[in-house]
Amino acid sequence: QVQLVESGGGLVQAGGSLRLSCAASGRTFRRDVMGWFRQAPGKEREFVAAISWSGSSTYYADSVEGRFTISRDNAKNTVYLQMNSLKPEDTAVYYCAADRNAPIPTIYANEYDYWGQGTQVTVSS
Repeated sequence: QVQLVESGGGLVQAGGSLRLSCAASGRTFRRDVMGWFRQAPGKEREFVAAISWSGSSTYYADSVEGRFTISRDNAKNTVYLQMNSLKPEDTAVYYCAADRNAPIPTIYANEYDYWGQGTQVTVSS
């Protein structure tokens, strides 16, 4: 059974940092694009960051560019999202996703084949 399991969420003060992890199992994800999305209450799910299978290409939403860093360790089948200088507007449930055998990263959620259950990130002001 294919699974993506996020961890590392929590409550942090504005200006603080968190590191999210997404562990994949059930198949190898080393040829997949991996992405992070988030969904705040009452809002649609939005793209946060994506990384190519090799890690050589990364993409970020304008709202997180320069503050968040996506990375991956294919040997561990794990993708990370380092979040620095957090703001209250970053509060959301964060989801990781895999785009199976994709050649390049995409920002479109409907392109992704597998999703995790999400982890809550709350940033207090």
